[in-house]
Amino acid sequence: MNDRRHTQHLLLAAVLLFCTISFFLLDQPLTLFFHQLDTGLWHESWKMVTKAGRSEWYLIGGLTLFAWFRKRDRQLGMKGLFLFTTVAASGLAADLIKVTVCRARPKLLLQQGIYGFELFGWSLEHAWQSFPSGHSATALSAALSLSLLLPRFRPVFITAGIVIAVSRVVLCQHYLSDIVAGSALGVVTVVVLQPRFFRADPD
Repeated sequence: MNDRRHTQHLLLAAVLLFCTISFFLLDQPLTLFFHQLDTGLWHESWKMVTKAGRSEWYLIGGLTLFAWFRKRDRQLGMKGLFLFTTVAASGLAADLIKVTVCRARPKLLLQQGIYGFELFGWSLEHAWQSFPSGHSATALSAALSLSLLLPRFRPVFITAGIVIAVSRVVLCQHYLSDIVAGSALGVVTVVVLQPRFFRADPD
């Protein structure tokens, strides 16, 4: 247990370090680069990808699965509830951090040259809710949950989750550090909730 916590703390520190480095060195150059490509078929293709990161797909799907199978097949019903809960929890956590941290979205950089955080702020304005990326939290929590429930398709789910997260940077909706933090939040949510839904098989 101590080794596991130690590993988790190291991973958290690594994520925070990367986000700090990205804030100073990578976020703005990547946004300016992708802004130049943000036209035509390229833009429309990535818009289709990013729609897969909307939480309602997984919330409705998971809740429907739970409601339909909770009496017919309890194990399958719990899998649906697990998907619903992980996506809902990661999304709520991301929203809470967003309104507390108040980071300017890339559109403020592109339109007004504003970059950074509104210190000691509390904002419900969409333009000041960049960190962390809610789409990324949803994509990775859903991908990891589905990969635990359907291990055979794990590479597909994880790849899809990463691509959805990347789409937020490509479309200049978030910075790189936003999607890394959001993705980490999604993964942590699944890791924390998984033991509460499914007991480990005895040796």
